[in-house]
Amino acid sequence: MKASKSLERGILSSYDHQKPSIRLGYYLMNLIVLVMMCVMVYPLLISLFNGLKVNKEVNSFPPTFLPRDGWHFDNYKRAWEYIDLPKYLKNTLFIFGGNMLIIVIVIGFAAFALSKMKFPFRRGIYYYFLLTLFVPATTYAIPNFVNLKELGLMGWYGAIWLPAGANAFYLLLLKTFMDGIHNETFESARIDGASEIRTFFQIAFPLSIPIFATLAIFVFATAWNDWFWPNFMLGQDYKPLSAAIKTLVLDARMLDLNMKFAILTIVMFPPIMIFLFFQKYILRGLYLGGVKG
Repeated sequence: MKASKSLERGILSSYDHQKPSIRLGYYLMNLIVLVMMCVMVYPLLISLFNGLKVNKEVNSFPPTFLPRDGWHFDNYKRAWEYIDLPKYLKNTLFIFGGNMLIIVIVIGFAAFALSKMKFPFRRGIYYYFLLTLFVPATTYAIPNFVNLKELGLMGWYGAIWLPAGANAFYLLLLKTFMDGIHNETFESARIDGASEIRTFFQIAFPLSIPIFATLAIFVFATAWNDWFWPNFMLGQDYKPLSAAIKTLVLDARMLDLNMKFAILTIVMFPPIMIFLFFQKYILRGLYLGGVKG
């Protein structure tokens, strides 16, 4: 018997695709997705190709999409040597590592306490944390600045690490995930005499690795892309890559435009590649953090 071709089963069956109206809607949705993809990819390609042009061609009008006066790959070599990219990359990784450590210890303990420990006003405290999600970040920027200045953390990594422990969104994800871990596991550990700290590190944390891995990707993306607060709080020797790009590249008046595009392309693609490699872990972590088991 000859096997018949059929589409992969989704919300629409092969029978549904035989209806002209449904088929038209299906093609229309695919067209919309294709247009959205082109709109998102176009700026990346413009930055990549402009970094391969001579400066005169970048400033020409009408603009060209592909280089016409040759492909100047040496622009990227000069872009790498223009600023100390390894130094600012190291600063970015220091910020990421400190933020992740603070999140594991502070937010991890807070999520564990709100999920598995019983104490007065637990639900009210949880809602208080969630309430901060509705407060615009601009309203507490000045109070944060004053607090960090009085603590003597300005100009150093501590000005970035300390506020990382007050992220209500991460707290929500971690608590929701830990709510899905059976309480019997922790009760057995308490019966055996394990302290709450030991219970967290030996049971809660290992079982929460998927959601912590997802948060690590989010924290890395924030450390890589955020420039306003680090540029405002850190000294030049401690600034991450994004803040250095803002100061030394985007604000530089004497730097050729093709060199700016080359530097921006170098900085732009690593987080994209990381997301492409780890996207399944991001989606899985969000699913596990948003659905109670």
